[in-house]
Amino acid sequence: MILMIVLAVIVLLAALLMVRSVYLVPQAEAIIVERLGRYDRTLTAGIHFLVPFMERPHYVTWSYLLAGSDRKYHRFVKTFYQIDLRERVYDFPKQNVITRDNVMMEVNALLYYHITDPKRAIYEVVNVPEAIEKLTQTTLRNVIGSLDLDESLVSRDAINEKLRLNLDAATDKWGVKITRVELQEVNPPQDIRIAMEKQMRAERDRRAVILESEGLKQAAILTAEGQRESAILKARGVAESKVIEARGEAEARLQVIEAEAKAIDLVKNAAPGQDPLSYLAAIQYIKTIPSLMEGKDNKLIVVPYEAAGLGGSIAAMKKILSQA
Repeated sequence: MILMIVLAVIVLLAALLMVRSVYLVPQAEAIIVERLGRYDRTLTAGIHFLVPFMERPHYVTWSYLLAGSDRKYHRFVKTFYQIDLRERVYDFPKQNVITRDNVMMEVNALLYYHITDPKRAIYEVVNVPEAIEKLTQTTLRNVIGSLDLDESLVSRDAINEKLRLNLDAATDKWGVKITRVELQEVNPPQDIRIAMEKQMRAERDRRAVILESEGLKQAAILTAEGQRESAILKARGVAESKVIEARGEAEARLQVIEAEAKAIDLVKNAAPGQDPLSYLAAIQYIKTIPSLMEGKDNKLIVVPYEAAGLGGSIAAMKKILSQA
């Protein structure tokens, strides 16, 4: 009976030692192993065996700042020996920062990081999440404090990149890689927001007035160009009409001159016994009659006193033309 009890105790101790000496490490996790209180090795994914009573995993206690169901941030403490190597996100509460032009703002940031060296993350710093949290707060104050209000509102990408570079350089000795920093909210004070809204409305009104003025200016330019083109076309029409009229008058004058020249030739070549002076007098008399009757209100018909003489001249002209 005693032998059975001893064997049971030995089997129980062996099973307990087996359980305490065999460790299965999941993917993307690591375990720090210490031998007699000193760092020995880092266990990666797979099954591993530890020497009982000489080797043991190193336990760490980290505190996290997490948002609870009441939308308030609370600090949680966790003790473990399996170190998660995956990328994690750290949501920080709103921080009060002061810009270079002495404006206090509330800034909320998100931080993405992952552990690249578990040994340094354990032995170089006591609490990695809390250290990253405090370092981010101070770095955020320094970066925002070097910018004016307008720059901090419109330069989020530049601020994110500057924060990432500064934090990555500071956390490199901790075996931590900062992959990304994002500013969620940048809230200036209420009076500043009201002033910014007024400024934005004034700027929009100014742009509207400028656009309206540009439209009126363009419309006036187009109207003036249209009037100029119309005047040019009208002037061209008048000029062409005058040219055509002048050409007609010139052709009429040429025809009259040719007719007069023919008449003079006929007079010169008239046969004896014919009076050329009466013929020329008849021509000049006929030319003068239209000028005597000019005017829209003139209804008087002028008949020469020497009607018989005029008839004789016309008869003489007819005779001369018939002989030609």
